Amino acid sequence: MEETEKKPAGRGQGGACVSILAAAALWGVIGLWNRKLMAGGFTPTDIVVVRNFGGMLLLALVFAVKDRSVFRVRREHLKYFFGTGVVSVLLFTVCYFSCQRICSLAVASILLYTAPSFVVVMSAALWREPVTRKKVLALALTLLGCALVCGVFAGDLTVTAGGVLLGLGSGFFYSLYSIFGRYALDHYPPLTVTVWTFLFAGPFSLALLRPARMAAALAEPRQWLLCLGLVVFSTVAPYILYTRGLARVESGRASIMASLEPVAAALVGVLAFGEPLSPAAIAGIACVLAGVYILR
Repeated sequence: MEETEKKPAGRGQGGACVSILAAAALWGVIGLWNRKLMAGGFTPTDIVVVRNFGGMLLLALVFAVKDRSVFRVRREHLKYFFGTGVVSVLLFTVCYFSCQRICSLAVASILLYTAPSFVVVMSAALWREPVTRKKVLALALTLLGCALVCGVFAGDLTVTAGGVLLGLGSGFFYSLYSIFGRYALDHYPPLTVTVWTFLFAGPFSLALLRPARMAAALAEPRQWLLCLGLVVFSTVAPYILYTRGLARVESGRASIMASLEPVAAALVGVLAFGEPLSPAAIAGIACVLAGVYILR
């Protein structure tokens, strides 16, 4: 396809910010699908396969009918999509779930949300994005807020050296979507970047597939509907929205704003599963919202 001209970052930033926040909210409601899928026999790695391979199938089918131009990219640019799809989307989930197995869930969660710090540092080094006081304050507030929401200060945490390395790896690989994605967006529109991300993430995720276990878990028709909800609402839609926002907003700023995700997850826990909301979690939500507001 013809390379598209990079749109000025200053235009349409309001809509871009809304897209990023909507993406974070949709990522945050993933618990609606994951909990029910795991109750029906799915493992975390099964869910990784469903998200990535299912996302690939959905996007490929839709755009094979709607707009085949998204499949035309230059060979020398495939490295960017390998970066967004395999290095970022797939590896961050592998590290994250591996960290959860040997550390407390709160530790795994907060280490994942070191991602905006990585993005801010790399964006400053690669593109000289300014590290302003406002951005640093927003980063500190959202990181503190995520820690409070995830329950890091509640005690009873399990931490190992290997778990910390895996957790930091999940945050680092997660952050790379905003980096590789920025390079890809210099040449292609957001939909092309999203489609090719999953054209790479989908096939590579099959390395985690256990066919017999997956077939047994999918024996119940209700599980198919849950998988569809997971793929549409907490995978494809948020990645399209986030990539669209990333095309207009600085990478560091976009990543910090996406820290709204644990707030959405906490609210889903309260509204859908009747989980209590502790004073620390309420304070954490306030910190995250304050950090996002600073970057408005």
